[in-house]
Amino acid sequence: MKRMSFATLVFAVTSVLVAGPLAAQDAGEGRVLYERHCAACHGIDAKGNGPMAPVLVVQPVDLTTLAQKNDGAFPLLRVVKRIDGRDPLVSHGSPMPVYGDFFEGDDTALKLSTGQPIMTSRAIADLVAYFTSIQAQ
Repeated sequence: MKRMSFATLVFAVTSVLVAGPLAAQDAGEGRVLYERHCAACHGIDAKGNGPMAPVLVVQPVDLTTLAQKNDGAFPLLRVVKRIDGRDPLVSHGSPMPVYGDFFEGDDTALKLSTGQPIMTSRAIADLVAYFTSIQAQ
Protein backbone atom coordinates (compact mmCIF):
# COMPACT_ATOMS: atom_id res chain seq x y z
CA MET A 1 0.00 0.00 0.00
CA LYS A 2 2.84 2.43 0.83
CA ARG A 3 4.46 1.78 -2.57
CA MET A 4 1.25 2.61 -4.33
CA SER A 5 0.89 5.86 -2.39
CA PHE A 6 4.48 6.84 -3.08
CA ALA A 7 4.05 6.06 -6.79
CA THR A 8 0.90 8.16 -6.87
CA LEU A 9 2.74 11.04 -5.19
CA VAL A 10 5.65 10.82 -7.65
CA PHE A 11 3.22 10.81 -10.58
CA ALA A 12 1.36 13.83 -9.21
CA VAL A 13 4.54 15.86 -8.62
CA THR A 14 5.90 14.95 -12.06
CA SER A 15 2.61 15.93 -13.68
CA VAL A 16 2.69 19.33 -12.00
CA LEU A 17 6.32 19.94 -12.95
CA VAL A 18 5.90 18.88 -16.55
CA ALA A 19 2.30 19.62 -17.50
CA GLY A 20 1.35 22.47 -15.19
CA PRO A 21 3.88 25.09 -16.25
CA LEU A 22 3.25 24.34 -19.91
CA ALA A 23 -0.26 25.65 -19.55
CA ALA A 24 1.03 28.62 -17.54
CA GLN A 25 3.24 30.06 -20.29
CA ASP A 26 2.25 33.66 -20.95
CA ALA A 27 3.10 35.01 -24.42
CA GLY A 28 1.88 38.48 -23.38
CA GLU A 29 4.33 38.57 -20.49
CA GLY A 30 6.97 37.16 -22.85
CA ARG A 31 6.40 40.08 -25.20
CA VAL A 32 6.85 42.56 -22.33
CA LEU A 33 10.08 40.83 -21.31
CA TYR A 34 11.24 40.73 -24.94
CA GLU A 35 10.63 44.45 -25.44
CA ARG A 36 12.44 45.26 -22.19
CA HIS A 37 15.46 42.95 -22.54
CA CYS A 38 15.85 41.76 -26.14
CA ALA A 39 14.50 44.35 -28.60
CA ALA A 40 17.57 46.59 -28.39
CA CYS A 41 19.53 43.93 -30.28
CA HIS A 42 16.86 41.87 -32.04
CA GLY A 43 14.57 44.80 -32.93
CA ILE A 44 11.02 45.59 -31.90
CA ASP A 45 9.81 43.35 -34.76
CA ALA A 46 12.25 40.56 -33.68
CA LYS A 47 13.86 40.48 -37.13
CA GLY A 48 17.43 41.10 -35.88
CA ASN A 49 17.52 44.79 -36.70
CA GLY A 50 17.63 46.47 -33.30
CA PRO A 51 19.50 49.72 -32.73
CA MET A 52 22.40 47.87 -31.03
CA ALA A 53 22.83 45.35 -33.88
CA PRO A 54 25.45 47.38 -35.78
CA VAL A 55 27.90 47.30 -32.86
CA LEU A 56 27.68 43.54 -32.29
CA VAL A 57 30.36 41.19 -33.60
CA VAL A 58 27.73 38.49 -34.26
CA GLN A 59 24.54 39.90 -35.75
CA PRO A 60 21.25 39.05 -33.99
CA VAL A 61 19.12 36.46 -35.75
CA ASP A 62 15.61 36.99 -37.07
CA LEU A 63 13.62 35.41 -34.24
CA THR A 64 10.50 35.17 -36.41
CA THR A 65 12.09 32.52 -38.64
CA LEU A 66 13.49 30.11 -36.05
CA ALA A 67 10.99 27.37 -36.90
CA GLN A 68 11.24 28.02 -40.63
CA LYS A 69 15.03 27.57 -40.50
CA ASN A 70 14.58 24.35 -38.50
CA ASP A 71 12.38 22.41 -40.96
CA GLY A 72 9.20 23.90 -39.49
CA ALA A 73 9.87 22.81 -35.89
CA PHE A 74 10.49 25.47 -33.26
CA PRO A 75 13.97 24.71 -31.79
CA LEU A 76 12.86 24.87 -28.15
CA LEU A 77 15.94 23.30 -26.56
CA ARG A 78 18.37 25.46 -28.54
CA VAL A 79 16.42 28.64 -27.74
CA VAL A 80 16.19 27.90 -24.00
CA LYS A 81 19.89 27.04 -23.79
CA ARG A 82 20.88 30.16 -25.71
CA ILE A 83 18.85 32.43 -23.44
CA ASP A 84 19.84 30.83 -20.13
CA GLY A 85 23.53 30.67 -21.04
CA ARG A 86 23.97 26.88 -21.30
CA ASP A 87 24.82 27.50 -24.97
CA PRO A 88 26.60 30.85 -24.73
CA LEU A 89 26.95 33.22 -27.64
CA VAL A 90 29.65 35.85 -27.35
CA SER A 91 28.44 38.66 -29.55
CA HIS A 92 29.37 41.81 -27.67
CA GLY A 93 32.29 40.94 -25.43
CA SER A 94 30.22 38.98 -22.94
CA PRO A 95 28.04 35.89 -23.16
CA MET A 96 24.51 36.48 -24.42
CA PRO A 97 22.19 37.26 -22.69
CA VAL A 98 23.27 40.43 -20.99
CA TYR A 99 20.29 39.99 -18.65
CA GLY A 100 21.02 36.33 -17.86
CA ASP A 101 20.72 36.77 -14.10
CA PHE A 102 17.26 38.27 -14.52
CA PHE A 103 16.03 35.07 -16.15
CA GLU A 104 17.15 32.81 -13.28
CA GLY A 105 14.88 31.37 -10.59
CA ASP A 106 11.18 30.53 -10.49
CA ASP A 107 11.94 27.14 -12.03
CA THR A 108 9.45 25.57 -14.38
CA ALA A 109 9.56 22.79 -16.95
CA LEU A 110 8.89 22.81 -20.66
CA LYS A 111 8.28 19.70 -22.69
CA LEU A 112 10.39 19.04 -25.77
CA SER A 113 8.81 17.48 -28.86
CA THR A 114 10.26 14.15 -27.69
CA GLY A 115 8.26 14.46 -24.47
CA GLN A 116 11.40 15.03 -22.39
CA PRO A 117 11.11 17.90 -19.90
CA ILE A 118 13.69 20.68 -19.74
CA MET A 119 13.96 22.87 -16.67
CA THR A 120 14.11 26.62 -17.15
CA SER A 121 12.73 29.75 -15.52
CA ARG A 122 9.19 31.10 -15.82
CA ALA A 123 10.57 34.20 -17.60
CA ILE A 124 12.26 32.08 -20.26
CA ALA A 125 9.12 29.96 -20.64
CA ASP A 126 7.16 33.17 -21.25
CA LEU A 127 9.75 34.38 -23.78
CA VAL A 128 9.54 31.02 -25.58
CA ALA A 129 5.74 31.33 -25.70
CA TYR A 130 6.12 34.77 -27.28
CA PHE A 131 8.74 33.56 -29.77
CA THR A 132 6.49 30.66 -30.74
CA SER A 133 3.61 33.07 -31.33
CA ILE A 134 5.60 35.26 -33.76
CA GLN A 135 6.95 32.52 -36.04
CA ALA A 136 6.53 33.21 -39.76
CA GLN A 137 4.15 30.90 -41.56
